[in-house]
Amino acid sequence: MEPSLVQQRQSLRQHIRRLRCSLSEPQQFAAGQQLAEHAILFSPIQQAQHIALFMSMDGEINTRPLIARLWHLGKSVYLPRINPHQPTTLLFQRFTPQTTLVKHRFGMMEPEENCDECRPFTDLDVVIVPLVAFDSDGQRLGMGGGFYDRLLVNWQEAGVLPIGVAHNCQHQDTLPIQPWDIPLPAVITPNKLWQWGNKEA
Repeated sequence: MEPSLVQQRQSLRQHIRRLRCSLSEPQQFAAGQQLAEHAILFSPIQQAQHIALFMSMDGEINTRPLIARLWHLGKSVYLPRINPHQPTTLLFQRFTPQTTLVKHRFGMMEPEENCDECRPFTDLDVVIVPLVAFDSDGQRLGMGGGFYDRLLVNWQEAGVLPIGVAHNCQHQDTLPIQPWDIPLPAVITPNKLWQWGNKEA
């Protein structure tokens, strides 16, 4: 009997998370540096002023080198926060070297609440999106909470470009997808820029 789609997705999540968590500290460091080098040369990021990222956890590719590069280039950087009034949605709050970070209920670091520093999703230029796995068609498998899938439903109409970032090992030929999965127009890994022109990157 074939495993269900839900089981396939959960098994794949566990497998990819083990792979990325097995990377050594030097490998993680090198991957984060290479990612930053490639990302700042990507024209949508070069042209953007307001860029949302995320703080890495659970073996995710290290975004701190990219954040530091963006600060150096004078870009405004934002991090996601779970909306305290709508716990299934995200807010994006300005992140500077002076920002205090706190741990939210899922273990990710987010800025200490300051509504004056928040910016609507539709006022961002680029959102750097976390993922567990991606495939050769730009499909994305997330952690299962649906935060980014809900956020990105109308990204083209909003004029915000989502870009995935991942380790090389997170690429799969195909993914077991669900109707609510939102494909990405671009993914950056340490070794490659993946783009899918039909998604208007």
